[in-house]
Amino acid sequence: MNANPSFGPATGIGSLPGGDAREAVKAATGSFDDFPFLPELPARGPGADMIGRTAGLLVEMYARVEPSGWRLGDRPGRDTKRARSWLGEDLDALEEFTQGYEGQVKVQAVGPWTLAAAIELRNGELALSDPGACRDLAGSLAEGIRLHLDELRRRIPGAQLVLQLDEPSLIAVLRGQVKTASGYRTHRVPDRQVAEAILRDVIGVHDGGPVVVHSCAPDVPFALLRRAGAAAVSFDFSLLTERDDDVIGEAVESGTRLFVGVVPGTDGPLSDPAGSVSGVRTLWRRLGLHPGLLTEAVTVTPSCGLAGASPQYARKALAHCAQAARSLADNPE
Repeated sequence: MNANPSFGPATGIGSLPGGDAREAVKAATGSFDDFPFLPELPARGPGADMIGRTAGLLVEMYARVEPSGWRLGDRPGRDTKRARSWLGEDLDALEEFTQGYEGQVKVQAVGPWTLAAAIELRNGELALSDPGACRDLAGSLAEGIRLHLDELRRRIPGAQLVLQLDEPSLIAVLRGQVKTASGYRTHRVPDRQVAEAILRDVIGVHDGGPVVVHSCAPDVPFALLRRAGAAAVSFDFSLLTERDDDVIGEAVESGTRLFVGVVPGTDGPLSDPAGSVSGVRTLWRRLGLHPGLLTEAVTVTPSCGLAGASPQYARKALAHCAQAARSLADNPE
């Protein structure tokens, strides 16, 4: 594992509005010369959503849509085929717009704990209810991601792939806040070491490449993610409090990259680019960190995915991230 990889100054989180793969990839590659990402377009329907798309990557496990959500079944059905077909379209578009490109490309998949908290077993309970099912799901996911990364390397030979694992439910899982099917109880908290080991196994599948873990929930477990092998942590900057200062300081000093989500994910007025990263500069001063470290330690992103934004705002938000990163580099103090 590369202990302290360098990352591009700005990128997107993953989801974009609309259903046109070429338009989305054009926006994702055009906004970030040195750190484009493979967009996700959940507006297309089940299978293009975050969970369905990752379910389509699973090896020897298949999920289908039920009224209650995604559920494991015995064979690949219509929903699996649809998820794989859309991903194929997206990869075709990415390949087209990255001809001859050499540099970092970020791809996203749902992490093992958020997946276990979203996919049901055949009995209608979440995979999270069964430690054995959690392990099997994580194993299938790791193998699916490995094949996905191989496919990307074939299509974009010059790419240095960065894998992002989306773990928005990780905090709820670790706190025992995920409800059972009845809604009356919550699932038992997995053992902390097991939680870390399963994450480490999935992160480890991208050997030789950096992994960023994304969560736009409060109280992201930075230390646990670092121990599990994450080279970077992506989070909603507006959810930080001064309580998090020590954790952030430790992360920076240990070489963990911070993907700071400072640009709102839904339509609204945008401040000037320097204003968007003023909080990051303030945090740096508060922690007593050297301003010159900023560009080595920070990548600017939207606060979360942009699926809920208008196409016009989404394009503006991506461009704004790139401008805010430039402002941070030009005036770190």
